Amino acid sequence: MIEARGLAIGYGMTQVATGIDLAVVPGEILCLLGPNGAGKTTLFKTLLGLIPALKGTVSMGGKPVDELSRAALARSVAYVPQGQVMEFAYTVLDLVLMGRTAHLGPFAAPGAADHDRARYALDSLGILDLSEREANRISGGQRQLCLIARAIAQDAPMMVMDEPTASLDLGNRFLVLDRIQALRDRGFGVVFSTHDPDQARELATRIAIIADGRLAAYGTPDETLTAATLSEVYGVPVALERTNTGRTVIAPVRPASY
Repeated sequence: MIEARGLAIGYGMTQVATGIDLAVVPGEILCLLGPNGAGKTTLFKTLLGLIPALKGTVSMGGKPVDELSRAALARSVAYVPQGQVMEFAYTVLDLVLMGRTAHLGPFAAPGAADHDRARYALDSLGILDLSEREANRISGGQRQLCLIARAIAQDAPMMVMDEPTASLDLGNRFLVLDRIQALRDRGFGVVFSTHDPDQARELATRIAIIADGRLAAYGTPDETLTAATLSEVYGVPVALERTNTGRTVIAPVRPASY
């Protein structure tokens, strides 16, 4: 669905990272990890055709992303940003209805079926009761759920999420992670970034780690989330520990005198 080969990313003459090869197929969750400033958001924007690649290629459905129209891209992939400032007093329902734009003709207004899809997306995240609230007068966490609902309403087979749980409380975080898993089970391809390696281990089928201007690791969670790799990437010693429930978690290695 999305494939990058020999990709170098950045802005103008400034290169952020290079040597990126990755692919996302239906029914797969690719998690992007890396330190702050490593280029995760820049990579997302390049994959979505929002900024040009400095080198290499990005294709979607076998076609170069820079040859696809904006409407074709919108029908292929939905994007959930880290956050969005609302300049106008849209209702939550109106915000989510914007996800239906790619399915409407020129000058067409959303119909009953589009409203049904928007309400379904809101209901699936447990926020249907916010429908008539102004989107700029709800909490940051609620607004993030609205952006995810907008992406669900878009009905694109691929979803790209930039730190979708960053501003959510524990309950809503679990809700969103469960929804991401459900999307994969329904055959969607999902790409999401996070700062939580344990979250990546729980959800991802494959993981890409961007660090030091390159693709530092790419593969399954067991192949990429090793103590050696994470210690090198984040600059702190860590260890993998097994909990009583059988889960593997990442923990800092503290000096004996700590």
